[in-house]
Amino acid sequence: MRDENGEFEVIPAVDVADGEVVQLVRGERGTEKRYGDPVEAARRWVDAGARSLHLVDLDGAFEGERANAAAIDAVVDAVDVPVQVGGGIRTVADAVDLLDRGVDRVILGTAAVENPDIVGEISAERPDSVVVSLDARGGEVVVEGWTEGADVTPVEAAERYADLGAAAILFTNVDVEGQLAGVRTDPVRDLVAATDVPVVASGGVASLDDVRALKAAGAAAVVVGSALYEGEFTLAAAQAAAEE
Repeated sequence: MRDENGEFEVIPAVDVADGEVVQLVRGERGTEKRYGDPVEAARRWVDAGARSLHLVDLDGAFEGERANAAAIDAVVDAVDVPVQVGGGIRTVADAVDLLDRGVDRVILGTAAVENPDIVGEISAERPDSVVVSLDARGGEVVVEGWTEGADVTPVEAAERYADLGAAAILFTNVDVEGQLAGVRTDPVRDLVAATDVPVVASGGVASLDDVRALKAAGAAAVVVGSALYEGEFTLAAAQAAAEE
């Protein structure tokens, strides 16, 4: 997801569980650190210069159906930048409902991996509206809130989606997610080389050098969560690093 000027974009994450902003370590429930009200967080990032936001209903991702719809809807209503929303979206109807509510793009993980055709079905109705989420642990795509292996690599999975109209691939390296320990660029490079669909990277960002490294690896954008919430750097500094 390059921004409207075609530039590498830094996208703040607003991950929601039990109605609050949280960040998980390696995607595991019980490891979350809480950061308060989603609307307040979203407004803070927009005021700081965010050009879009990444919203995830974490309970929905784990449980297979949207669980924080009210909180997500409140964020969508409160900001005037494009938002992409994931977590618990399992059907075409779920996706279209969100798009009708003003969401810019929907993120499909489990649904897209288990039924790739759903990407084409939604894209046929709403072109350029589907981001396919390929979350990987140990080099294997994981689904159902990162709890089950899908017996496929991100590169193997990504090859399916270009012809189905996916607007972007969101790649999250679960092995480093939420740990503020740095990114791993090789999986991103491999994925970028395997598909013409823009790749958005996520997981492990801890420094401005990580932002630079993901841009150099060919990613179109990076989603940043813990590093921003913990004050490792500011959004403005990350955007400046991305523009170097």
